[in-house]
Amino acid sequence: MSGSKHLDRMAWGFTAFILVVTLLFMKGGAFGLEAMERTMGYEDRLFDNTKVHTLDIVMEDWNELIQNATSEEYYAAALVIDGEAYKNVGIRGKGNTSLSTVASMDSDRYSFKVEFDHYDSSMTYHGLDKLSLNNLIQDATMMKDYLTYTLMKEFSATAPLCSFVYLTVNGEDWGLYLAVEGVEESFLQRNYGTNYGNLYKPDSSNFGGGRGHGKDFRMDDFLNREEDSDTPAQETAPLGDGAFAPPPMFGDAPPDPAHLAPSQTPEGSGDDMPDPDSVASPTMPGIRQEKTGSQAGVPPAMDGGFNPGGKGGMGSADVKLQYIDENIDSYTNIWDNAKTTVTEADQARLIESLKKLSDQEQLESVVDIEAVIRYFVVHNYVCNGDSYTGSMIHNYYLYESDGQLSMIPWDYNLAYGTFHGGDAQGTINTPIDAPVSGGSGEDRPMWNWIVSDANYTELYHQYFAEFLSTVDVQALIDNAYSLVKPYVEKDPTAFYTVEEFETGVETLRRFCDLRSQSVSMQLENGETEADMNYVDASSLTLTDMGSMGRGMPGGGMPGLGEKRALFNERNSSKQGSPVKETAASRVPMSLSPAEVLSPEGESTEADSASQTPDSAHPPQGSSGYGDLSQNGDPSEWKERNSDQGNSPNSRENVNRTVHHGRSKPGGAWSSEQNRLERTSSSDANLLWLVGSVFFLGCGLLIAKKS
Repeated sequence: MSGSKHLDRMAWGFTAFILVVTLLFMKGGAFGLEAMERTMGYEDRLFDNTKVHTLDIVMEDWNELIQNATSEEYYAAALVIDGEAYKNVGIRGKGNTSLSTVASMDSDRYSFKVEFDHYDSSMTYHGLDKLSLNNLIQDATMMKDYLTYTLMKEFSATAPLCSFVYLTVNGEDWGLYLAVEGVEESFLQRNYGTNYGNLYKPDSSNFGGGRGHGKDFRMDDFLNREEDSDTPAQETAPLGDGAFAPPPMFGDAPPDPAHLAPSQTPEGSGDDMPDPDSVASPTMPGIRQEKTGSQAGVPPAMDGGFNPGGKGGMGSADVKLQYIDENIDSYTNIWDNAKTTVTEADQARLIESLKKLSDQEQLESVVDIEAVIRYFVVHNYVCNGDSYTGSMIHNYYLYESDGQLSMIPWDYNLAYGTFHGGDAQGTINTPIDAPVSGGSGEDRPMWNWIVSDANYTELYHQYFAEFLSTVDVQALIDNAYSLVKPYVEKDPTAFYTVEEFETGVETLRRFCDLRSQSVSMQLENGETEADMNYVDASSLTLTDMGSMGRGMPGGGMPGLGEKRALFNERNSSKQGSPVKETAASRVPMSLSPAEVLSPEGESTEADSASQTPDSAHPPQGSSGYGDLSQNGDPSEWKERNSDQGNSPNSRENVNRTVHHGRSKPGGAWSSEQNRLERTSSSDANLLWLVGSVFFLGCGLLIAKKS
């Protein structure tokens, strides 16, 4: 009898243990447990930032992609990354202002979005699903984005990984780019584990929010636009070399630009303004996708639009992360730019968190205190006006898990005061407690809680001091300079000359040195709210680093020069993709681009002998392209696809089997592809639950028999 009771206790104890573990696994965040990071596999491969990586785009339809880049239509290609080949990958032009700007210039140097899983949902690059290839437009330093993301990483702030890559197309040099990890499913798993929360990229939809909305955007039209019939047209005037005066947007009495902080100007730049992949699913439950006029119950000023004459600039209240009311339709600029699938329960939880954030109640339950402070330390150090603290209010991701919020950085190619490129003195001396455009910051609740409470302000200052003492900014600049210089010298499509690059990097060095001095003196003297002009930066010309005004339509982009003319001459006779005779420098001599574009979508190894500097060769593959045919040609590849009825770019092929809402491999695009279904975390939860029920049942049977 005693043995039976002992067995009974063991059974119930084990069952209780399984139930507790399941509860913690499924809802650990509610108990204050941090999500476990996950090693994906790609971190130390493509994003090893000790070298410049090689990436060859192999495709037949390259010229068509370039001519059609502004449509943001995906094409099938193969990528050879450091000698490793990935077939049947999706690639398209990306960006909004960058797309229209490049299209208006004598350049084909677009940024690109790569989806490894676009045609085959099971395919990744060592776990990476999405990748951005940024063209470094408006960045003479070639490293403003890179440096900021690296500073975030060095200071333990959550940020996308990045590295420099030298692009070739069918074996021909194309140029130096920045590869940036897509802030999507792989990013979420890497940082938060498989049981990740929800991700949003809030943006005002009538300024290009969502893929395709900004393809016709023109910055010159924006700067000279007329708001309403009773609102006078806004004027612009030059501030100096390559700079422009922001339109008045601070009410009836715009401040003197000479006394503005660097972020106190209108935003509208960046390679991704906003990210074209932030479109929402039209069938998302609980979300109104279409609206005409004002939303029901939502004031017109909040109806997804800008409020140029209102306080704090040109973003709607939901993009500022303000609490409006309990109506779900009041937050369409958040829901329409969700990157994960959200339910009405998710929406209600986020609205409740925004209410507590705006009221500054229970902050530790609705804000990841350390993560957000670390984000703002680096963000405010680099003086990025094209952001949440700017007057356009965009270029950030909002992460929410169990009601707790944090920020993820995005798009810093106009940081370091280069959005407006005006007053270096005021920019470098920007008070660290007053970074918000045209106001005190009270209308930015995700920032305002830090300076509204003395304890949090002190913690913010402590983290800032830690950043200055532990992160060697100059060493990061020097390392990046040494890496990219040989590639800048050979880049045939660069927007800037080598001389402009050298000047830009030196200006960046001086900016960071002076900024560090100014912040240190602010902290030392306890004066962090007013501009005290602690350092003299009057000799610095911010536009030397590249700015919004350089490369705009009408002015042209410097640096194309002779290299661009040579590149055009070299390719002027080509009717298809760049010369295939030279592709042997990147692929085996017996292999044509069509063979690399085999539709199976497998990853294979390739000999990666390249045209890169001798000191920067990646590890070489040794096995060719695996099982790829050695006797194929482009016509055979087309015939194979035709026989199978799945031509990658066929517009007629719209009824193929889909994965997560997207056609395979090239039919009608569906916005649902950008919704992360979180099947892995849901399946794991289900397995734990089933296991718990099983053990509970066993325990009950044992108890009954005893």
